[in-house]
Amino acid sequence: MGNVGYIPRMEGLDALRGFALFGLFIVHMPELFELYWAHPATDPLQLAVHDAVWLVFAGKAFALLALSFGVSFFIIMDRAARRGVDFTGRFVWRLVLLAAMGLLHGLWYRGDILEVLAVMGLFLVPFQRVRSNRLLLAVAVFFLLQPLMLVRIAAGLAGAEWANQPLRFWSATIPQVYLDGDFAGTVRMNVVDGHGFKWLFMYESGRLSQLLGLSLVGMLLGRIGFFARPEAFVRARTVGLAIALTCAVALYLAREPLTQLVPATDAMSMPRALTGALLASLFDLAAMAVLMLGFIGIYYGGGDRALGLLAPAGRMTLTLYVLQSLVFVPVFYGYGLGLHASMSQVQALLLGLAAFAAQLVFAHLWFRRFWYGPLEWLWRAGTYLTWDVPFVKRGTGAAEGMPA
Repeated sequence: MGNVGYIPRMEGLDALRGFALFGLFIVHMPELFELYWAHPATDPLQLAVHDAVWLVFAGKAFALLALSFGVSFFIIMDRAARRGVDFTGRFVWRLVLLAAMGLLHGLWYRGDILEVLAVMGLFLVPFQRVRSNRLLLAVAVFFLLQPLMLVRIAAGLAGAEWANQPLRFWSATIPQVYLDGDFAGTVRMNVVDGHGFKWLFMYESGRLSQLLGLSLVGMLLGRIGFFARPEAFVRARTVGLAIALTCAVALYLAREPLTQLVPATDAMSMPRALTGALLASLFDLAAMAVLMLGFIGIYYGGGDRALGLLAPAGRMTLTLYVLQSLVFVPVFYGYGLGLHASMSQVQALLLGLAAFAAQLVFAHLWFRRFWYGPLEWLWRAGTYLTWDVPFVKRGTGAAEGMPA
């Protein structure tokens, strides 16, 4: 491969990705890396903290990462095309490597999303050949509306027995081994039960459909130059932010009244419940758009010096995402410190804020000397099947770009 020059980075996109990573981590911490659900908070203050974090970031940070994944897909494919290279096969191999990392990470933490991103990334490949942006947007909207959930709602209202069965992940409980078991038992549970549960949740909750739709939106934003030419989208960002904020407020206020309009009986309860879940997911999408457009607007409106502090974290999202669970799963799980039973929501939030600040410092110091995060470098070397990938910076001028 070799070092063939420098490619300017989209620092705003890096900062947005770092913001998404922050949001995901700040959800994981009060969630105690999933163990919160074994004993939810009852104290009003703890509940208020939990609900505030969930309102702002739960479902939204994940959506931001999915959107960023689509943008990155476009950038990779487009840069290869500009060099006259068809990167399709190598990108598929890149996803295989990501899935392998996800499988390994899943042994440690069942909530791993790397494997899910890798599998769903395969569906992006054929859409790269769709030239019509309108068609691409229509397909993205189709998946964001979660057609399978709409079908289930309609079938449930028609009296179909299968459609009125509760979703299986709703009745799931936290495995006892996570709470007080040893490390070997935790890994065994992650393999036997955790892996399947993750995919069950992603499917039944509609997140697979949502992830594909968001990745397609990200690919479309990359195609039109939304992040490469931010000055061309000032008005569009402002109008989009107003629309997204209006939709988010409307969905937040109208979700319960609209849900109650759906007929329900003891034998036909699922359509109403699923309607509530669907409206909640649409609120998450609208709120994610508010976060994204607001963040980009502030960044390019003079806030780049402050928000740009997140960019190094965005450049090593893979490394930091894995590192977060490597450090904090043992803090909460039974085989480690077992603090799931004693740490409050306020304490978890404060610890999360301090820990992410430390991650930012680490990322800034790291990129003074290295081109890539360690897992990012390993992923790139594996993609090209060569160790000849620049890693340690030599000389000056490193901040101008990245080795191609």
